Amino acid sequence: MLEDYRIPLAVTTGALLGLGCVLLVFALRGGESGTVEGATPQRRRVSSRTTRRRGQQLLAGALVGVVILALTRWVVLAVVLGALVAFWDRVFGGARHERAAIARIEGLAGWIEALRDTIAGAVGLEQAIPATAVNAAPSIRPALNLLVDRLRVREPLPDALMKFSEDLDDPSADLVVAALILNARLRGPGLRDVLTALASSARDELDVRRRVESSRRSTRRSVQVVVGVIAGVATLLVLFNREYVKPYGTVEGQTVLAVVLAVFGLSVFWLRSLSGVSEPERFLITPTTKVPEA
Repeated sequence: MLEDYRIPLAVTTGALLGLGCVLLVFALRGGESGTVEGATPQRRRVSSRTTRRRGQQLLAGALVGVVILALTRWVVLAVVLGALVAFWDRVFGGARHERAAIARIEGLAGWIEALRDTIAGAVGLEQAIPATAVNAAPSIRPALNLLVDRLRVREPLPDALMKFSEDLDDPSADLVVAALILNARLRGPGLRDVLTALASSARDELDVRRRVESSRRSTRRSVQVVVGVIAGVATLLVLFNREYVKPYGTVEGQTVLAVVLAVFGLSVFWLRSLSGVSEPERFLITPTTKVPEA
């Protein structure tokens, strides 16, 4: 039966090796061509890191696919496992993304409160922002440092704040930045009350996000346990009981394996969607801003 697979295996192996070489060059270059035109330096660095990490993941997926294909001669399994490794963060990266969002909201709430207290001493925004950036949380400090640098080179405050919102890339931050931009343009009273309300809103959102994260952590763990057990049992069968899985080496067996893996993949993505959190879209987006994928 395996003789019928020689030509497809050779073609698939060559394609995977060629893809691996291309991805290796792409990963080593760091994805400079993927830099967003008109983006801020912070966004360009984030885009470059994201592109480099994605290239490395795709390279790892291609290498895993080649290894699985060489060991089992199963094209379907090689493609599926290679894709799983290449897009691992898309399938199981929800917890990390949610923790980063929670840390960003917590840092933003603390900075709003510090900014409010500093403004209470009859200090303008141009002076209050650099004073509060020193002790800001690490999750927002790089973006704040860039904002301070723009103010030092005499960039208009509304433009600097708009770029600050692009650096943070968070819907909650857009509310704060919008209030600061309006105050910077109109120079009206009431900014301290607005910041107090925004800080309270951010704290409430932070509390809700933490409760949701805690309740959905068990769902994510269940998904990881199910996938790990099934993958481990399947690996042991392939390595130590080849007679049991021998029927999958035929054309019909590969077709059945493709159907089984497709159903299993849909189930995993369904569980993944249950453990995720849908965020509102940003509204402070300039025409040249392109939000990079995670």
